[in-house]
Amino acid sequence: MLEPKVVVALDFDNTQETLAFVSHVTPSLCRLKVGKELFTMGGPELVKILIKKGFDVFLDLKYHDIPHTVAKACQAAASMGVWMVNVHALGGVKMMRAAKEAIQACEHQPILIAVTILTSMEPEDLKLIGLAGSPKDSVFRLANLAKTAGLDGVVCSAQESMMLRNEMGKDFCLVTPGIRPKGTENNDQKRVMTPVEAVEAGSDYLVIGRPITLSKNPVAALRSINESLIIKKS
Repeated sequence: MLEPKVVVALDFDNTQETLAFVSHVTPSLCRLKVGKELFTMGGPELVKILIKKGFDVFLDLKYHDIPHTVAKACQAAASMGVWMVNVHALGGVKMMRAAKEAIQACEHQPILIAVTILTSMEPEDLKLIGLAGSPKDSVFRLANLAKTAGLDGVVCSAQESMMLRNEMGKDFCLVTPGIRPKGTENNDQKRVMTPVEAVEAGSDYLVIGRPITLSKNPVAALRSINESLIIKKS
């Protein structure tokens, strides 16, 4: 069986809805992402429940603080048994390196990646916060910093995946949100691709939320995405 590439973003605001959704899917179909809203509501206990059910959990809290604080947060995430955790590359090399060293000291070592530029951001947004150049330019700079710090990969738009795959090599993990199957709405995502396009561009894992969780038949939507990737691979 192929390793699931889809990471379902659990965009729920309570534990009950989350567990109701999770009861319909299996670890062979997908991995799960717990973000800020759900973690604030459900906390570490919810994460542990999902892991106990056999799911790989991506803890998406985008740690961005002084190096010591981020290092301790990453250790806490590792102690929960998460599969993947992230920091924000804008925290700089010292912060990212401290996070990596902290995880390396743990018995369980999750994949550590860095957020580059949010997929909701456009050139004008970057200009307003003082970042020169296009989103692609900023993504490239921040991905290089992450690699220098020893991280396993980055979160990026699928539109930057091909560039980063060519520049960073085959072992650099690329996790891409902003994935929208054909026929679904973009919502607040600006730099989007379909699942097949993203994998062809070099993405390792596809973060997909509302097109699955808000679907009338989430399991069917998930299976359809998985089947499209299998067909393309063959």
